[in-house]
Amino acid sequence: MPRWLVWTLAAAAVTGLLLWWGLAPERIPVTAVVVERGEVESTITNTKAGTVRARRRAHLAPEIGGRIARIAHREGDRVESGVVLVELEGSSQRAELELARQSLRATEAARREACIRRDRALRSLERQRELARQQVVSEDTIDELESSHEVARAACHRAAAEVERARAQIGVVEVALDKLLIRAPFAGVVAEVQGEVGEWMTPSPPLLVAPAAIDLIDPSSVYVSAPMDEVDAASIRVGQSARITVDSHPGRAFAGAVVRVAPYVLDVEAQNRTVEIEVEFRDADDGDALLPGTSADVEVVREVRTDVLRVPTAALLQDDRVLVVGNGRLSEARIDVGLRNWNWTEVRAGLEAGTRVVLSLDRVGIEAGAPVEVELTEYRP
Repeated sequence: MPRWLVWTLAAAAVTGLLLWWGLAPERIPVTAVVVERGEVESTITNTKAGTVRARRRAHLAPEIGGRIARIAHREGDRVESGVVLVELEGSSQRAELELARQSLRATEAARREACIRRDRALRSLERQRELARQQVVSEDTIDELESSHEVARAACHRAAAEVERARAQIGVVEVALDKLLIRAPFAGVVAEVQGEVGEWMTPSPPLLVAPAAIDLIDPSSVYVSAPMDEVDAASIRVGQSARITVDSHPGRAFAGAVVRVAPYVLDVEAQNRTVEIEVEFRDADDGDALLPGTSADVEVVREVRTDVLRVPTAALLQDDRVLVVGNGRLSEARIDVGLRNWNWTEVRAGLEAGTRVVLSLDRVGIEAGAPVEVELTEYRP
């Protein structure tokens, strides 16, 4: 073959290759995941944010008004049941207590004196009765002595009653003194203290809303109250597992369990009808990390299937379709789905383990037949 012909053919081949390269469609970079086996759950999520609450939360106020003399515990302190939290000034009550004690001592002395007189009258009566049997003393004298003895005995009884009254008076003053103390009705954490030493503190009137002196919370009684759509009411039962997430702990889910499902549906105007459920933490210590009043989301687990073929739910198109990567191009596959949640969808038919499905569906040009450049990733919801 002449050399010039070889060079001509080579030039034509290079030109054709350059033309093909220029006209070939640009490959679209996509992210794909490998279809594998794993666990899939069927879950229900609250329709709007739930709320962290405490079953044992006390807003404490004194029974009587007074000036604050001592604040024994401040916000954040952990206290045991019965511990004094706030003490009011009680100098007048302590003075009344001392007066009552002095009165008790006086009445006890009067009782002893009256009872001595009674015993003396009894001895005198017995001596005179012996003389009366000997006909030395008249019956009138005996009658007078018996009357004197009855009077002395009554005086002794009256003095004993006065002693008991004085003791009861001491109890009354001690109760009044105890009312100056605000005690913890249960073990918990002091959430808030209203007032400072020297300020006047008043009791909370019945049936009236007034700021409490102490807000005490039992962290071990924390739970989440969440509204669920009425259509899911029949699927939620006490004992089902649940996951709790809060904005203050991003990326963390707390294990919980459904402990109550309301026996009625809330019908509030301008709001979807909902069923209120209560979820408690599996680990009571988790409640320590959450503040009552915090918004929370609840995900109730209805059913769990293990070792099933699954794909990320984010890889699904409409009508349960996915885009599969093969030989550098995309193809479409329709799958038969089972359980699904926000993260995973069970594949009952239509895919095999090891198939690569596209996860980045939001990129321009992603459709069946498109040439792609694949980057595999490990899906972590």
